[in-house]
Amino acid sequence: MRIRTAMLLVPALAVALGAQQPVPVPAAPPAPACPEMATALTALMRNDVRLRDWQNLARYRDANRALAAPAGGESRVVFMGDSITDAWPQPRYGEFFSGKPYVGRGISGQTTPQMLIRFRPDVIALTPKVVVILAGTNDIAGNTGPMTDEEIEANLASMAELAKANGIRVVLASILPVSAYHTAANGIPQTTSRPMARILALNEWIKQYAASERHVYLDYFSAMVDSTGLLREELSADDLHPNAKGYAVMGPLAEAAIKQALR
Repeated sequence: MRIRTAMLLVPALAVALGAQQPVPVPAAPPAPACPEMATALTALMRNDVRLRDWQNLARYRDANRALAAPAGGESRVVFMGDSITDAWPQPRYGEFFSGKPYVGRGISGQTTPQMLIRFRPDVIALTPKVVVILAGTNDIAGNTGPMTDEEIEANLASMAELAKANGIRVVLASILPVSAYHTAANGIPQTTSRPMARILALNEWIKQYAASERHVYLDYFSAMVDSTGLLREELSADDLHPNAKGYAVMGPLAEAAIKQALR
């Protein structure tokens, strides 16, 4: 009875207070179609994955487990690097890896601190005779935050030291030149995000460090630069990554460096 009485009193109370009928709650307006928000959410999801495996150890985990130990007399070579190394085993770039004991362990966008963390599972654990290290351009671009030249050099030296301590011979490659021949309208030239002055300075350090530690210096830069000091226009479609012609220049140079390291 008390509940029923209370229910009967509610309308009367509403009238007494001047409420003629319940005031509807306005529906929330539809979310605006915002390209910037979509871009931000996409970046957030991508960065969440990276934060959970910042160094991307998962990328080659299964492949490393499936890779058999080198056969007797096999001179396995691991190529450690970023997108330039990552793309090279693809058939469209000349089949350079096909039929050879070469193992690609590049990951697009990576910087030297990321490579240093995965150097043990992706290089040392594969028991190669030689490692070819090509790194540094993404550090200059700040892919994982600002990096000084000294920090890049320290990471390269640490990878070389790890290899040497495990009986792996080291080939240190020069950073490739960049250019601005194919910059899109309103785009940022590669020469801005990756200043040639820093590339030249780091390459000089790599060359001197390799000589002092008796490693092999692999000079891609000199063979790929034009008369203006930039990446030759015909060797890249985006002023950063080699195309098939670019990899055709790099292949024989890498072969010669590997042979030198195996002597």
